[in-house]
Amino acid sequence: MLRNLLLLAFAGHSLAAATPVDSTSEQQPILLPPSERCQNGPTSRKCWGEYDTNTNYYTTVPDTGKTRTVWLNVEEGTCNQDGYKRPCMTVNGTIPGPAIIADWGDNLVIHVTNSMRSNGTAMHWHGVRQLNSNEYDGVPGVTQCPIPPGETHTYKFRVTQYGTGWYHSHLSFQTAEGVFGPIIFNGPATADYDEDLGAMFLQDWAHESTFAIWDRKEKFGVTYSLSNTLMNGTNTFNCPAGHRDKNCVGDGKKFQTVFKKGKKYRLRLINSSIDSQFHFHIDGHNLTVISNDFVAIKPYETQSVSMTAGQRYDVIVHANAPPGDYWIRGGWNEACVDVANDLPEEMTGIVRYDAASKADPTSTDTVKPPSDCADEPQASLVPQLKLDVTNITDTTVEELSMLINGAALLQWTINSSTLLLDWKKPTLKRILAHDRIFPTSYNVVPRKSNSGDEWAVLVIENKAPAALGPVQHPIHLHGHDFWVLAQEGQKWDGTTKGFKTVNPVRRDVAMLPGNGHLAIAFKLDNPGAWLIHCHIAWHSSEGLALELVESEKSITLAPAISAFVLFTASSALQVGCIPPAQLKLESIHGIVHKTSVAFACENCTCIAIEVNSELRTCFMFSSMKSLTDSGYCPANRLRCVGDKLLRQTTRQCPLNTLMHPWPIDEHSTHQTPFQVHRRVALTTFPEARRTLHEVGLTGKPEPM
Repeated sequence: MLRNLLLLAFAGHSLAAATPVDSTSEQQPILLPPSERCQNGPTSRKCWGEYDTNTNYYTTVPDTGKTRTVWLNVEEGTCNQDGYKRPCMTVNGTIPGPAIIADWGDNLVIHVTNSMRSNGTAMHWHGVRQLNSNEYDGVPGVTQCPIPPGETHTYKFRVTQYGTGWYHSHLSFQTAEGVFGPIIFNGPATADYDEDLGAMFLQDWAHESTFAIWDRKEKFGVTYSLSNTLMNGTNTFNCPAGHRDKNCVGDGKKFQTVFKKGKKYRLRLINSSIDSQFHFHIDGHNLTVISNDFVAIKPYETQSVSMTAGQRYDVIVHANAPPGDYWIRGGWNEACVDVANDLPEEMTGIVRYDAASKADPTSTDTVKPPSDCADEPQASLVPQLKLDVTNITDTTVEELSMLINGAALLQWTINSSTLLLDWKKPTLKRILAHDRIFPTSYNVVPRKSNSGDEWAVLVIENKAPAALGPVQHPIHLHGHDFWVLAQEGQKWDGTTKGFKTVNPVRRDVAMLPGNGHLAIAFKLDNPGAWLIHCHIAWHSSEGLALELVESEKSITLAPAISAFVLFTASSALQVGCIPPAQLKLESIHGIVHKTSVAFACENCTCIAIEVNSELRTCFMFSSMKSLTDSGYCPANRLRCVGDKLLRQTTRQCPLNTLMHPWPIDEHSTHQTPFQVHRRVALTTFPEARRTLHEVGLTGKPEPM
């Protein structure tokens, strides 16, 4: 607990450029002797300190003692992603938004500010289990109210998984407008690679608001029509000859990356589309698939992977082709599309072996497109961590269909009910207020576990009207990975004899076949209100969802996660105006100072003092050699900007609270220098505009 207070990593608007702390860093808790710890690297990716890909991450999580703080700002603007200008929404001014990068076992504190003029918003952390932190799942009407314009909402959760996820708005079509970004949780991998190239988003894109497209469809039955595709937020678009559209400027660019001959590269593929399935491949290169969603799998080699909305695949690409330029392709799976004649051109990017090359590739596409609208073969997606399905307590059958009401609005239903939530009265708020009579339109399916070791099975049958033809649905479950017991293109026979229960496919998004059924199992070990829904944006907005209320009487708010926030002194506390001897924290805004320690610091520019694990203040002195307090433990955090800090700490309590990783005997004294090598951007107290930049600490001891 105290280690979580003191071993902290800071982040600013984005962690995309941050260097993840390796699990073998000296700042990590030493749980095994150094000689027994695995050094994760290009030839040893399967291990992560004393953990590896066979560690059961559902029950075991490293304790890194780090909290990473991230600030995200959702705003409106005008975007030019492909050479066509259009109104859009962004996260920190970009599409995709900045990457959130953390290590397996870290804590995350993410502040989301809504800078839009009139729209509410909320951020969902797709694939993140949110173990015992249901209120931070980010679903309006289920776990929270929308974030109003001008307000900031803070999400706090523990990183209990490793792999690739993504964050996106869970309010209407805001994801399709640009409110999304990647999540990378560092950990072990099932195959070796040299370099992690990060996330690669595949998405469909419209040249007008998706809200307007949906409105026309609902009112007039006009077919959904999309204009282009984007690879990591960029592409080209050919403006028609002689056009007079001032928005069509034709200056789009292809996504490009550079390979070095002989290297192996990890790509984290994410399908962030409205409703498209893509098959991804690179001309002249094979792919080694090492994970689906947040689940590490036994590696398999293939020419391409098919992925539907919400899914992720991590692949390794060996740069073993003759040096040159090659097309990266995100082809449409036309078997999933009912308007194939209206499809935009195929999504492409470029791999170059020479960074100076400007030529278009001449490589050819030799990969046969998929013949059906389906996930990757189940036989290929074998989880590395073998977990079987046992102790099934119930099987629930949900019938999925569509109705057209009197206003000609299309509505998807589950068991004849369309999800309709009240944003002012989220399900979780009702539960915590003991208001447990839910409206029918909340589509609540209650489930409880007496031991946390029981399983539930959900069978979803696809009974769309025959006039629609086969309609597939990517089904996503919040709060859990699920085990895929059956995924068939025909009606369920009502028995479990065909269910696969021995280490089946495990993930958080799976395709429900057209006119078929999907049977999934999940362990009832995470109390909360969790959404289950189709990840096609049109369908979820038309009500294709239900709520799993799991172990209702055990639902509680998440435990607090502590994070340091630094402020400059207010105008009443001018820099250097309070001599150290007169610093009385009890007299400042009624704050009670509970912790203190003796410090010795040369040319220190900033002291950050933690108060009550909630409020943090920062006082600056122009010339200060030392600050001596009452010597109580646990220690405060002292930060110097650009200086080498000599910290002398006398331990007076039986808990290890020091920054360095080795244990300190009770009542002993140690002196350890640290180098603080990045500046903290301080703002004003008490306005509390908490703009932070990443601060790095090297915990390696140096000679005294």
